[in-house]
Amino acid sequence: MNTSTTPSVILVIGVNGVGKTTSIGKIASHYKSMGKKVLLAAADTFRAAAIDQLDIWAQRSGCDIIKHQENSDPAAVVFDACTAAKARGADILICDTAGRLHNKKNLMDELNKISRVIERELPDASKEILLVLDATTGQNAVNQAKDFKEAAGITGIVLTKLDGTAKGGVVLAINNELDVPVKFVGVGEGIDDLQEFNSDDFAKAIFEE
Repeated sequence: MNTSTTPSVILVIGVNGVGKTTSIGKIASHYKSMGKKVLLAAADTFRAAAIDQLDIWAQRSGCDIIKHQENSDPAAVVFDACTAAKARGADILICDTAGRLHNKKNLMDELNKISRVIERELPDASKEILLVLDATTGQNAVNQAKDFKEAAGITGIVLTKLDGTAKGGVVLAINNELDVPVKFVGVGEGIDDLQEFNSDDFAKAIFEE
């Protein structure tokens, strides 16, 4: 993960139901436990539930959150979050963005708009665009990743629900077919159950099964 600048920006995308907001809470907690000051931006404004859920994760992980009303402009939320990140001296700004893929053009437009705000307000910030995928959906996850890669230029993958039932093949498939690195894996429900992905450990675990 490239978090070399202060602040660094992490945009998180993914369709509903894959554990996107939960993953953001866990990523926030991960960096918070490393002593980083983390700010969350609730820019998935199309679902009130997403804003409420992120709010709960912010409280749970002890992070500040910037949020607007449901159906407000996501780019406006990100603008306020960029301003707050500078004012509060945040190390990492994590933006929850919408997960709709049924209209690629809308998604691209929205992400471009958000990216332009970040480029303008935080021109020197390092930026990651992470796609959250549900490992249990197998090939479907790979197909989703292909679509999002085209639409959003993702820099990494967060793979949830890799505990128990899901086999590691989906990780290999994503790496082989997409050339996008897996950055985090979710291995359980707890706040500490999201880990930075280590391919050596992962390979070892597969062969030990």
